[in-house]
Amino acid sequence: MIALALPLLLALVAVGVDRFTAARVESRAAKAFQQGMRTSSAPEVHVHGFPVLTQIASGSLRDVDVTARDIPADDSTGSLPVSELSLHLAGLTKSDDDRQARARSAEATARLAYPDLSHALGLEVSRGDRSDRLRAAVALPLGTSVTTTVTVSAVADNRVAFKDFQVTGGPLAGAAEAVLDRAFERPVPLQNIPDGLHLRSVTAAQGGLVARFSGTSVTFRAEATARPGDGSSG
Repeated sequence: MIALALPLLLALVAVGVDRFTAARVESRAAKAFQQGMRTSSAPEVHVHGFPVLTQIASGSLRDVDVTARDIPADDSTGSLPVSELSLHLAGLTKSDDDRQARARSAEATARLAYPDLSHALGLEVSRGDRSDRLRAAVALPLGTSVTTTVTVSAVADNRVAFKDFQVTGGPLAGAAEAVLDRAFERPVPLQNIPDGLHLRSVTAAQGGLVARFSGTSVTFRAEATARPGDGSSG
């Protein structure tokens, strides 16, 4: 019985040690991501694969999922905050000084709330009638308003662009047209996106915009140094 039980006991101990190590790695990674993305709370980090100990020994984690919420924006740049960023990282390694980590490849989905977009544009924005269209309302004097739809798309430097607005209701006075031109003239950059991630598409969903990214050699730094417009090509 002892001979039969001993291998099982050793296996359970090995699993326990591996899970404890994985939890420590996830906790340390969450703190590093929190500092780099400047979020108010630590992101959720999950390291996949067993055993984790052998992955650590090799210097590379095969698959890591990270979910960060409420990534702030710098108001001085007119950038757009990210309400939630979900990352899937493959081949994650860290530098010798622990100041940065790099994923061989990564895919990400960011959610951008309509109230934040409305604040950035200075218009009341909501979902349109298609996945690539938004509805915007412009208040006019004397209690009148203009409603319009506009096409949303991803452009270089991790920015969201707006074009081809069409009036769907209300009089298009010169003042309203000028407001729309100014609001939609410049693409809105996304803030604190890790270096190497490139914006591939933007769609309008029920609660906000959904932005999808992908990239290779994606870098995460302990200090937030990612800029709006990092890594536009690739």
